[in-house]
Amino acid sequence: MPLKNRTTLSAKAVEPITGANRPMSPAPATGTASSKEAPDAMLAMEEPLQVAVGDEYAQLRQLVRQAGLLEKQPAFYARRFGLTLGLLVAGITFLALVDNLWLQLINAVVLAAVFAQVAFIGHDAGHRQIFKSGRRNDIVGIGIAFLLGMVRTWWVDKHNRHHSFPNESGKDPDVDIPVLAFSPDEARGKRGLYRFIVRYQAFFFVVMLSMEGFVGLRLAGIQYMLRRKLKYPIIEPLVMIGHFAVFLGLVFYLLSTWHAVIFLVVHQMLFGLYMGAVFAPNHKGMPMIDGDTSLDYLRRQVITARNINPNPVTDFCYGGLNYQIEHHLFPDMPRNRLGKARKIVRAYCQDRGIPYYETSAFRAQTEILGFLHQTSAPLRGSTG
Repeated sequence: MPLKNRTTLSAKAVEPITGANRPMSPAPATGTASSKEAPDAMLAMEEPLQVAVGDEYAQLRQLVRQAGLLEKQPAFYARRFGLTLGLLVAGITFLALVDNLWLQLINAVVLAAVFAQVAFIGHDAGHRQIFKSGRRNDIVGIGIAFLLGMVRTWWVDKHNRHHSFPNESGKDPDVDIPVLAFSPDEARGKRGLYRFIVRYQAFFFVVMLSMEGFVGLRLAGIQYMLRRKLKYPIIEPLVMIGHFAVFLGLVFYLLSTWHAVIFLVVHQMLFGLYMGAVFAPNHKGMPMIDGDTSLDYLRRQVITARNINPNPVTDFCYGGLNYQIEHHLFPDMPRNRLGKARKIVRAYCQDRGIPYYETSAFRAQTEILGFLHQTSAPLRGSTG
C-alpha cells in the first residue's frame, strides 16, 4: 500500500461498504493472500460453516473458532511466564553481584527488553487472552502493573478505546497526541512549542519513543489516577508506589548514586524505545478515519492496521503484535494462535477485496517516518 494512498478516509471518499459494494482495491501482492492459501484455511475446519450470510465478521470469527484458534492456551502462557520471570530474576541477580558500570549498562539493555516482554503479558491479560476468568486476568494484570509501575485501569480504558476506534481522530487516544500530527490540517492547528515539534516530527519521533516509559506509561497513568475512578482504587495506587519503592530502592542500594542514575536512564529510554518501535508500526502511517466515514467493524479493523512479516524472531520480539490485523479482529485470541489465523484472514480479505497490508519491520519504520514528514509539510512551508 503506497504511502500516497494512506490518507484520511472521509465520507466523500468512502461510501458505506457492504458485500455488494466494495470500492476498495486489494493491497499490493506482497500484502495479500495467494489463492493457494484459501483451500488450506478451509481444510482446517472441523465442521461446515453455519452463520448468517450477511454478517461477514461473524462468518470470519466462526471460521477461526471452528479452527480452534480462540481456545485458551495455558501451557503456552505458563512457559511464557516462566521464561520472562526467569530473565527478570537473572537481571536483578546480575545487578546485585556485578560491580562494573559498563556491564551494568549491558544489563540495562537486557532488562529493557525483559520489561517489554512483561508488558506483552500484561497486554494479553488485559484482552483476557490468558484465562477465561476475567478476575484471573485482572490478577495477572495487577501483578504486571507492579513490575512495570503503571496504572492498569488507565491502560485498559485507553486501549479499549483504541480498539473500538482505531485511527479515528477525536476517538482513538493513540492518535490524540499533542506533539504529533496525523493530517496536514491537524498540523496547521498546532501552536507554540507543539507547532515547532510537529514541524520536524519525523526527526523527533525516535526521541519521543524513548520517552514512552517516562511519559506515556507512568505520567499519563498518574494523571488518570488523580482525575478518574480506578477499578481497584486502593490496590492500584499501592501497586504503583510499591514498584517505585522496590525497583528504585534496589537500583540505588546496589549501585552508586550516579551509576544508578545512568542505569535507570538507559534502561527506561530503551524500554520506551522498544515499546514504541513495536506499537508504532501497528497503525501509524495507515489510513486515518474521518468521523463521518461509515465502515463496518471488519473493514475498520483491517484497513487501519499493518502487519509485520512473521518469523519466529519477529513473533517473539513483537509479542505477537506483528499480527496486528488478526489481533484487532480477535483481541481475545491467544497470541500463539495469531499466525494460524493470519492465513484464514488474508484469504478471507482477498476474496472480498479488502486491503490487507503486511510489510517488513524496516519498511514499516520508513513508512511511518515518511508519513509523519509528509503530514507536517505545511508547517515547513509556512513562516508561522
